[in-house]
Amino acid sequence: MEFKQVLETRSSVRTFKSDKINREDLREMVRLAALAPSVNNYQPWKFMVISNRQILQKMAHIVSEKISGLPSNNSQSANNIISQVEWFATFFRDAPALIAILMDSFETVLEKSTTLSPEEINRMRNFPDMQSAGACIQNLLLAATDLGYGACWLSAPMMAKEELAKILEIQHDSSLISFVAVGKPLNPPKPKNRKNIDEILQWKE
Repeated sequence: MEFKQVLETRSSVRTFKSDKINREDLREMVRLAALAPSVNNYQPWKFMVISNRQILQKMAHIVSEKISGLPSNNSQSANNIISQVEWFATFFRDAPALIAILMDSFETVLEKSTTLSPEEINRMRNFPDMQSAGACIQNLLLAATDLGYGACWLSAPMMAKEELAKILEIQHDSSLISFVAVGKPLNPPKPKNRKNIDEILQWKE
């Protein structure tokens, strides 16, 4: 696809055909994701592709339990809201592949010249490590679209981050950041309404 077409046709896809994804396509998605800019060209990311159905089901079950255990405000709509959030957080169980994005700890040269902790520096710079992760995730979503797949970025499963990290046997030098579910769309994605350019653009001249 042309670049503009990829941007304009990308949409979050949450229901997939059962078709397996070619391993080379997954490798290409990750390769393109890793071309994203990162703070100081640190390239802190790693990726894990999960397609084992038993592991995906186990992950979804743990996320579901975590959400069900959230303190409720006992409002009339609480159960409906929790049920909806649970689906959006666990639909990955039926995805042909789920890509976990992992990040190494962020390091900066400022640590060698100040008494500030790495956490303080990261916070002062408005978390450039997470900004780098966002750029990487966007590349991954666009790469999936360009290769003819549908994809969706998930942050809700991170409510069970520690439990999921144990299931995936993630090493302590890496941190689980997010997930992207990938597969052939079950139905053609419908374009979402977008704000008009004049609503989001300001000028200072």
